[in-house]
Amino acid sequence: MPTEEQTWKVGPLAEASGLTVRTLHHWDGIGLLAPSRRTASGHRAYTEQDVVRLYQILALRRLGLGLETVATCLDAGVDPLRLVREHLAATDASLAALHDLRERLARLHTDLAAEREPGTADLLRLLQAVGATGPAADQALRRHLDDDQLHALADHAAALGPAAHYLLEVEWPQLYRRAEELRCAGTDPADPRVRRVVERLDELSRLFSGGDATLSAAVRTAWREDPAALSGDPQAPADAWADLRAFLDHARRAAS
Repeated sequence: MPTEEQTWKVGPLAEASGLTVRTLHHWDGIGLLAPSRRTASGHRAYTEQDVVRLYQILALRRLGLGLETVATCLDAGVDPLRLVREHLAATDASLAALHDLRERLARLHTDLAAEREPGTADLLRLLQAVGATGPAADQALRRHLDDDQLHALADHAAALGPAAHYLLEVEWPQLYRRAEELRCAGTDPADPRVRRVVERLDELSRLFSGGDATLSAAVRTAWREDPAALSGDPQAPADAWADLRAFLDHARRAAS
């Protein structure tokens, strides 16, 4: 005889998760975490899958994401574990590049303090280290945006606070990969899953461009011309990105 699945009422679940009952009621009301079951008397009953979703919500919230962003990530099929893993890898790479830069700067400082003129090779290596300290997406954007556009992009990113790095370096590429998965699976561009991904991609574009159409177009151009770097997938073939762009454009037309 199969074991009956465990469920939790809202009070015990709130206590176990460190949340308030009011918070869980609010998340239910906005569709972020709706209990899958109801008791015979109509009370909320959360299943094990609901608890898994609750954990994912809390993990993404601790990254500094708003509730709307969390909902989009989960509903679009973004894997939080993969996102955190990629965020961690990107952070480790940045730290390694910064460590290398610091060592080169320290050697340069020592030479200058001793009134020794650094060689050209040393300066070139330092310039390479400086260029390597930014994430791959940052470096790609620098190849396609002018200084004014980069400053504007940085200002809008700064306004987003701690979530900016995550949104640009982790969520944005992951959404593109999710769209590619749906395309390769033969999903209709008008499918709600595709529409949610497209809507979130366009929302991120507006967030980082501040509604500036020219800046937004420049970022789209960077994605079109340098998708491997911006996607975090350097092995992706160029023709696959062309097919994906057509797929996303079709989805936008279907939604309009």
